[in-house]
Amino acid sequence: MTSTALIVTDDLAITDGLQRLAAAADAKAEIARGADEARAAWHWPGLVLVGLDLVEELAAAALPRRPAVVLVTKAGDTTDIYRKAMEIGAQDVAVLPDDEGWLIDALAASTEPSDGWGTTVCVVGACGGAGASAFATALGLTASRAGAQTLLIDGDRFGGGLDLLLGLEQQEGARWPDLAERRGRLSAATLREALPRTGELSVLSWRRGEPVPVTQEAVLSLLDAAVRGFDLVVVDVPRYPDETGRSALRAADVTYLAVPAEVRATVAADGLSAALRRETSDLRLVVRGPAPGGLTPEVVAKALDMPLTGVFERDRRFPTAIEEGDLGRVTRRGPLTDLCADLIADLLPQLVTQRLEAA
Repeated sequence: MTSTALIVTDDLAITDGLQRLAAAADAKAEIARGADEARAAWHWPGLVLVGLDLVEELAAAALPRRPAVVLVTKAGDTTDIYRKAMEIGAQDVAVLPDDEGWLIDALAASTEPSDGWGTTVCVVGACGGAGASAFATALGLTASRAGAQTLLIDGDRFGGGLDLLLGLEQQEGARWPDLAERRGRLSAATLREALPRTGELSVLSWRRGEPVPVTQEAVLSLLDAAVRGFDLVVVDVPRYPDETGRSALRAADVTYLAVPAEVRATVAADGLSAALRRETSDLRLVVRGPAPGGLTPEVVAKALDMPLTGVFERDRRFPTAIEEGDLGRVTRRGPLTDLCADLIADLLPQLVTQRLEAA
């Protein structure tokens, strides 16, 4: 295919407007006037622009979720716009004619060559002390050590900061407040260069003090740039997610729910998993031991009616390492690292292939 953008609409005004903007961006766009036509061309373009008129039809068609989908509306169309965007997995909303400049930038960016989209993973703890932040950090570290460009995103503004776990709190670089009011498409290369990092792991965390509100547009722009610029994006999402966490869950290819092998934690996870299923498409269980009362991971999985993805034991080294910002050192080996390596092999099979070819 030579087209770089797909316009999905049967609204003549939206079609004419977007074709004019595509010409201004020197981008070649194909038109799909219904869900069947869109399905045939859904995966290959760098950008998909969906008119408000076809949202219900596309939602009913249940097309696979993909990055770089924009819901396009006309001025005055304001009812349930973000809910409708969520139904089709759109990461952005653009209003004509107000957002013509942004759309030209997005269409121009769609002409740039891409090596493919990254994988987005969310991690949620069923209760306090479930080890979700350490799990998310270990997953990011393991992927980066395997050669994947990895972004670890702190989705919990009240969590204390993931940069502290890695000793990066004094390192220069952008934090959430620097991106809080971002408008328009964010360059993936700019994002990679702006963030604090250790090895191949970049980290987006919070500054100390009262958190700054982050706009919905900024969150969606950040997540879009993340999957364009990194092989793996890991988001630590709190149990009670705000719009930042919900946006990440909607964008996730996989969400892991970390549950201690305890009765009370399992009961808590039961209610939480029901809420998470409304936000994310692929929810999987990870159980942390030991079980003080003998509760097995299989029983936890059966109680929650969830697939058991993995099990790891509590590592006694972690509390001290977290206090000292030294989690990177203790995650070089151990049961959690072994689990993360297995998960990375499943999430990023191309890394395994590359290592075998290089051997």
